[in-house]
Amino acid sequence: MIVILKQNYPEARLSTLKDWLKTLNIDIQMNKGTACTVLGLIGDTTNVDEDMLRALDFVDNVQRVSEPFKKANRKFHPEDTVVEVGGAKFGGDNKTVLIAGPCSVESEEQICGIAESVKAAGAQMLRGGAFKPRTSPYDFQGLRAEGLELLLKAKRLTGLPIVTEIMDISQLDLFADVDLIQVGARNMQNFELLKVLGRGNKPVLLKRGLANTIRELLMSAEYIMSGGNSNVILCERGIRTFETVTRNTLDLSAIPAVKELSHLPIIVDPSHATGAARFVRTMTLAATAAGAHGLIIEVHNNPSAALCDGPQSITPPQFEEIAGQVRKLEAAL
Repeated sequence: MIVILKQNYPEARLSTLKDWLKTLNIDIQMNKGTACTVLGLIGDTTNVDEDMLRALDFVDNVQRVSEPFKKANRKFHPEDTVVEVGGAKFGGDNKTVLIAGPCSVESEEQICGIAESVKAAGAQMLRGGAFKPRTSPYDFQGLRAEGLELLLKAKRLTGLPIVTEIMDISQLDLFADVDLIQVGARNMQNFELLKVLGRGNKPVLLKRGLANTIRELLMSAEYIMSGGNSNVILCERGIRTFETVTRNTLDLSAIPAVKELSHLPIIVDPSHATGAARFVRTMTLAATAAGAHGLIIEVHNNPSAALCDGPQSITPPQFEEIAGQVRKLEAAL
């Protein structure tokens, strides 16, 4: 349930109302926007009398919310949430954040060289996998803790904040210096992991599962937010369909749909979505035009020799060209 307050509501009477609601074991989420102030009532609201609330002279309207996600719901939080990560701002009217780097960290020379290249081309964050969830147990699984150390070296060298994927709760201590923790598609419904990340305050990049709906993505975000961590960034990375020409099917309609349903920022991963470097530029520009708050793109200095996902990785010069086109498109829009 949400209670929309009138402008210049009396603080004392609002405090009395909140005290009464708390006696009913209702959690209250208060959001002050530029146009209105909204009280989000979370819990069993069956005993809350809507007519009594509407009769209060400082209440403008009362609405029941049918969606099971509350904290991630735009009705509870009409203003866009902006999540800041090391100076990069996701959401609202901020410019599209560009995140770039290799699928996997392979060596110090590789990750540091790519980091310098993508920063020079306009990237605001560095991505790189240290722990790699692979379909086959015989494929490269990442450098693990050593890979995290190499990412941190690249961060010290370039100043770029880093994003990398966590696979298990037991790894959390290793991520103390990671700026943005990524929860991959395979872990989108690892609810125990989401609850643990919700008890911290480190920003989380939550990727949509390859066979999950938008509402299921928002429910996973709700797991994190219900623990107290509102620093959640959503990521559309393609869903599995009957199509075989591309690795996945990039659901660009998820961008406006998420913006309608939720206040959380949403970014797009065109690399995993298509699985082909030749499609990355087109899908990057399409995602920008659709209103994505950011893009996470795989960049490798030698894709043909990459230990992971070489076919979908672009080169640093290609990223520089795409980054320039993104900025031109933003200006035109």
